[in-house]
Amino acid sequence: MLDYLYLIVTGAGTARECPALAGRLMLLAEHLTVVLTPNAERIVAPREFTLAFGDRPGCRLVESYFDVAILPRPPHGAVLVAPCSFASLNKLAAGIADNLALSIVSEAIGRRTPVAVAVSVNQSLWDHPITAESVARLRGWGVRVHEPRALDDRLTMASPDFLVDEARSILLGAHGGP
Repeated sequence: MLDYLYLIVTGAGTARECPALAGRLMLLAEHLTVVLTPNAERIVAPREFTLAFGDRPGCRLVESYFDVAILPRPPHGAVLVAPCSFASLNKLAAGIADNLALSIVSEAIGRRTPVAVAVSVNQSLWDHPITAESVARLRGWGVRVHEPRALDDRLTMASPDFLVDEARSILLGAHGGP
């Protein structure tokens, strides 16, 4: 296992999948910290993450800027933003950190900590001109941006299997692994 992994959950409908995703991610890192945006908390209850963690040490849900897990600032590690909503994608690209979750991601980008973003938007928002600009800007900063995948007749977040593999990859890369 490796050190720190942050799962940042934003307010896309696919946030409902994230407690199960967190259950898989906690096997990759010694410490898994989950942070939800305020809009994500309208979609998935924070207690679902604590249930997924069970009694596993090193896993926690952070709900406050004053949580000891992130003071004085989050430790180095890797960050996975999944799902990343249209609003959060564009805020990150514009340097807007107006909540704890986006502040953590923005700090990680500034520190050059490995960051992966799994975009979860519908076709109209994916086709919006600002989306391409935001994706290009984030990629220019070294962020690994993963486009939504087609599922039936709609777009959705990358698959959980892909996201677990991506988290493993960024954690290994952050530690000089193969």
